[in-house]
Amino acid sequence: MRVLIVGAGAIGTCVGVSLAHQGQEVVFLLRSAPSVTYIRAHGMRLVKEDGTELRLPHPVVTQSPEEALQHGPYDVAILALKTYHTDTFLESITPFQREFPPVLCLQNGVEAEGKLTRVLGADRVLAGSVTTAVSRRAVGDATVERQRGIGIAKGHPLATALFVAFQDAELVPRLYQNAAAMKWSKLLTNLLGNATSAILDMSPAEIFTHPGLAHLEIVQLREALAVMDALHLPVVDLPGVRVRALAWGAKHLPLWVARPILRKAVGGGRGGKMPSFHIDLYGGRGRTEVDALHGAVARFGRRLRVPTPTNQMLAGTLEALTRAEIPLDAFRHNPDALLTVWEAAIKAVPRASL
Repeated sequence: MRVLIVGAGAIGTCVGVSLAHQGQEVVFLLRSAPSVTYIRAHGMRLVKEDGTELRLPHPVVTQSPEEALQHGPYDVAILALKTYHTDTFLESITPFQREFPPVLCLQNGVEAEGKLTRVLGADRVLAGSVTTAVSRRAVGDATVERQRGIGIAKGHPLATALFVAFQDAELVPRLYQNAAAMKWSKLLTNLLGNATSAILDMSPAEIFTHPGLAHLEIVQLREALAVMDALHLPVVDLPGVRVRALAWGAKHLPLWVARPILRKAVGGGRGGKMPSFHIDLYGGRGRTEVDALHGAVARFGRRLRVPTPTNQMLAGTLEALTRAEIPLDAFRHNPDALLTVWEAAIKAVPRASL
């Protein structure tokens, strides 16, 4: 296949280098001129979970859609950008929307495919979800912390070909009949221990050791599950992740039983790295994906009249920290301060809505 990889962060590097090493023709599209220069000078590298190194000494790297399309045509583009770059990406490809290939969207959240569809059309958008944990050392240099796999939605003519290519590249793909169920199930896994970790500057293991914070985590998960129920979406297991068991436990297990299970699952499931919101906030990137995750739960909740005060509070608090409207140390290592804000958010919801 001829594949255009949009982004060379952790996921873009992992997928692109893996496919290229298996014989697919891969071109990378990056927004940043310094990143393009760096990769052209240093090449790309992926360190697999077993320590094996895959290197691309001279990858084809482009800086604009126009330049990338000169290397086409492509069978597919794989979108591996952070969700907060989606709108800028769509603006950049709008003049070339007829020539641009179908897009497999590997972004987090549940709204990116809709945005892509409005520009490219529903017949040129495929939904995907990544559960493999990958960290980035530098641009174009990534390490697989924990190999799990990639979900691909059925229903598009390219789905089977992508499945075969990903399987050959040892990316552990799985096909899904219900794209929305797959994306929402992935969102559930992204919620746990993510916003609280960034807000409090604490690890997920520390968060689930604290009874009050563990309760908050379970409630925000229950809110997201209530939204899924209102959308009539089933929870589905993802490659390497038993999401149905997670959802059942959040709904039915008492807190004292759920806490140690979640602490082990969430604390150990990230391959030793801090959650993405924490990395973005303390890395000085000036934004996080909280609006695409907790914010999306709150938006769908309002639309469906499902109360989601916990998700709304987490999204608003982290957004305020990111924009420096609240000092970075306002909640640092202070669970009681966050729990007080959460209690006020819960009290503000009319009882009839709860």
